[in-house]
Amino acid sequence: MTIKTPKTSYTIPCSSAFRDAINALAASRQVNVADLARSILLVIPETAVREIPDPGDPPPEDREETTLKSGPSAGKLWRRKPRLQVRLSAGYNTTIVRRALYLALKLNQGDLTPKLEKARPDTGARETQKPTEPPQQSPALQEEVNRLQSIVSALMFEPLEEGVTTREDARHVMGFAPSDRPDTATVRARFRKLAAIHHPDGNYGNHQRMSQLNAAMDLLSS
Repeated sequence: MTIKTPKTSYTIPCSSAFRDAINALAASRQVNVADLARSILLVIPETAVREIPDPGDPPPEDREETTLKSGPSAGKLWRRKPRLQVRLSAGYNTTIVRRALYLALKLNQGDLTPKLEKARPDTGARETQKPTEPPQQSPALQEEVNRLQSIVSALMFEPLEEGVTTREDARHVMGFAPSDRPDTATVRARFRKLAAIHHPDGNYGNHQRMSQLNAAMDLLSS
């Protein structure tokens, strides 16, 4: 049974530049601002989020104009602090949410790099997690793995010399037939599958293929 968690609407005051950067990041990822904050708050301990610099409230001269829609002053212009509206589970404060969004922005810009660590059982101190040795495989299993690797390599598309410039190029890169006209949901589903293969961090990753896959996604989803 699915348990529904009550949501709270948070008003996050921030500078206009920060608001615009967060909205642009959310749009580029095809999610909303709450999804960005939630992705950080679910996987990063709150103690670590508190260590992230707080971008803070906007300066006094940074204000936006909005028209009041109700009450005695309905229809009048009101100058207020720029803000972000975020719906999340109850229990957070606006500073933590703002820090989480700032962290999401910095991770996307490449200014910060996540680092996996584990706590020492006796002292609670942190140490970098060391990679473990892969388990030994039987000759038959290794042969099957090699065969599958050959199949995957053969099925990979050859990067286009001129890059992805047309929708036909994009359909080729994403494995659609020339006559296919996939809808946005189908394109996104195919992109997620192919990105898992071509991302440079994967076993079959390739920067050029991933770059052309991103370009194909942009063309077919526009």
